Amino acid sequence: MTGLDQLPHSDPTSLLRYRDGIYAIDLLTAAIVEFRLFDRLREAPATLGDLCLHFEWHLRPADVLLTLCLCNGYLERDENGVFSPTPIAREHLCRDSPWDLSGYYASLRDRPVVADYVRVLRSGRPAHWSGLDEAGDDWHGAMLKEEFAKTFTAAMDCRGVYLGKKLADAVATELAAASNLLDIGGGSGVYACALAANAPSLRAVVLEQAPVDAIAREQITQRGLGDRVSVATGDMFTDAWPAGSDLHLFSNVMHDWDVPEILTLLRRSKESLEPGGRVIIHEAFLNADKKGPLPVAEYSCILAHSTRGRCYSVAEMADYLGEAGFRFHEHRPTGGDRSVILAGRS
Repeated sequence: MTGLDQLPHSDPTSLLRYRDGIYAIDLLTAAIVEFRLFDRLREAPATLGDLCLHFEWHLRPADVLLTLCLCNGYLERDENGVFSPTPIAREHLCRDSPWDLSGYYASLRDRPVVADYVRVLRSGRPAHWSGLDEAGDDWHGAMLKEEFAKTFTAAMDCRGVYLGKKLADAVATELAAASNLLDIGGGSGVYACALAANAPSLRAVVLEQAPVDAIAREQITQRGLGDRVSVATGDMFTDAWPAGSDLHLFSNVMHDWDVPEILTLLRRSKESLEPGGRVIIHEAFLNADKKGPLPVAEYSCILAHSTRGRCYSVAEMADYLGEAGFRFHEHRPTGGDRSVILAGRS
């Protein structure tokens, strides 16, 4: 259980941010160079919907782009949802200004991820994960293959040691009141293990599809928690969920999916959760007004590129919970630009 029941002496958030925000520059470059977004909005301020019609963009990645620009202070949004350039964008990102830096960004136009974003914005379909052959699977398909699943799950597991302990500390009261946890789409099981390591009376089941299920079993055994944390194999969208849980956990799951899939997961959670049970959603959440935090807006860029999701705001997730029949309880910070939303089964 090394690391799961203790925190490091130093805070790794700056290191997480470098990796999480790696594609933000490419999305911004596509907006400046390929679409001349700021020139367009200077001439005709517009809503998100208007821009999707004009540029033939898909709503999901377009939302990520505008949120990134809003959080950086390059765009402002009025009470009617109309976006327009701020003074910094008018001076440095519009072609009629003597201080226009668009040409500086044009030197990046041949970066492969910039081209990816042009396609993603127009289609809404995720591009290939960094390093994958263009003729191969996207991230969702690649996770069904053992070699990629091992590499990617290991990457998520190592950050989960820190983030899992921060999550456990944030929900300590809820853990003390719970008996059985179901960790949906739980990857290596690191979050279920972290919660169990910090709540000795808690038992947990990790629901994962093959081949990640086998990886989770191995990791749980190595962590010495095989007597309290088990793995159930299944597709979280189509297979039956293990019953009898009074606490459901979605940790870094929702950001991989679009709204219809999120609602499906939440409705399935409500159906299988014990009466009076609670759901924990652990994510990098945007503020309710989607004007920050900037690191979360930057992280959303890689999700828009390689998955079917993005980062959601606290207000958006509260709405989805309500639509699925949950009562929103609270939003709490955890660590590493992540936070947790707590909700109860009606």
